[in-house]
Amino acid sequence: MATLSLKDVRKTYGKTDVIHGVSIDIADGEFVVIVGPSGCGKSTLLRMVAGLEEITSGTIEIGGRVVNTLEPRARDIAMVFQNYALYPHMSVFDNMAYGLRIAGVRGDDLKARVAKAAEMLDLSTLLDRKPRQLSGGQRQRVAMGRALVRDPAAFLFDEPLSNLDAKLRVSMRLQIKDLQRRVATTSLYVTHDQVEAMTLADRLIVMNKGVAEQIATPMEIYDAPANMFVAGFIGSPAMNFLPATVTGSDLLISDGSRMPRPAGLQDGGVILGVRPEHLTRSRSAGPGTLTVRVLAVETLGADAFVHARLGESGSEDIVFRVPGHDRPAEGTVVSLAVDQDKVHIFDAATQRRISGM
Repeated sequence: MATLSLKDVRKTYGKTDVIHGVSIDIADGEFVVIVGPSGCGKSTLLRMVAGLEEITSGTIEIGGRVVNTLEPRARDIAMVFQNYALYPHMSVFDNMAYGLRIAGVRGDDLKARVAKAAEMLDLSTLLDRKPRQLSGGQRQRVAMGRALVRDPAAFLFDEPLSNLDAKLRVSMRLQIKDLQRRVATTSLYVTHDQVEAMTLADRLIVMNKGVAEQIATPMEIYDAPANMFVAGFIGSPAMNFLPATVTGSDLLISDGSRMPRPAGLQDGGVILGVRPEHLTRSRSAGPGTLTVRVLAVETLGADAFVHARLGESGSEDIVFRVPGHDRPAEGTVVSLAVDQDKVHIFDAATQRRISGM
């Protein structure tokens, strides 16, 4: 086990900057998830930690040791990949033992370490099988076991659940979190799935175009996003954004609706952010409410997500959540009350959050 530290880590290809100075100190045993859309640099950052990509500048430390120039095998890390990377001609036991044999581990010590990992991952009855005889979830557990037997200073996960179906992904991410808690090994995990990120992480690194937009706990990011990108990426469905103007005692929404002016704001254009769960149906229109026309309804059982358009003939789309048995019909006009204590105000020019919660 060890700490992991990134200090102003940058990556440049020619004249193109792809990682713009990421810094974070990861505590011993902490589970940190790098999340962001495709092409944001999250896998590149992980590969730099692993030694599979050279860094352009900055410092990477594992266990207090600078590893910038060390080969991957000398960094005392273990990686779990998206594609499992199992040897098809080897048994589960031999796949899990392969790294240990390369490291010179033999005999009873090797057998004991494989057996312990197999028991933790519920693979004990599968050790004689070949990968083609396993399900996708079982193959991923073998890949995790191969990393686990090495007892590394840190685990690195590169979108390990992307190839699994939705139900199995839920089960596997719970197993990964439980396993990480039991072995208490420092972990850095990459995913594009914000639900997966929120479920697993002690802290998140939200990446966008090579920039770490925000580093914080999942709920800190959910409750107080640093900017509109983070606010729109974390949360499902995404936060609603409505152009507004601060004037007089009001916050004037683009469709003419008015909200109380939040304290401390200067006059001018802003963006109002409100999550779907902070909008509730109101029996009457009036100050502090929004009038919307229902476009479509996603029924999920206990809940439903309603897609609507602000104003009876407006152009701003909005999503709100209702109980599944109380969903409005498409085409109807409804009033929505806004939870004033839960709104976020973003600067229209910089998109930085300037007020809220």
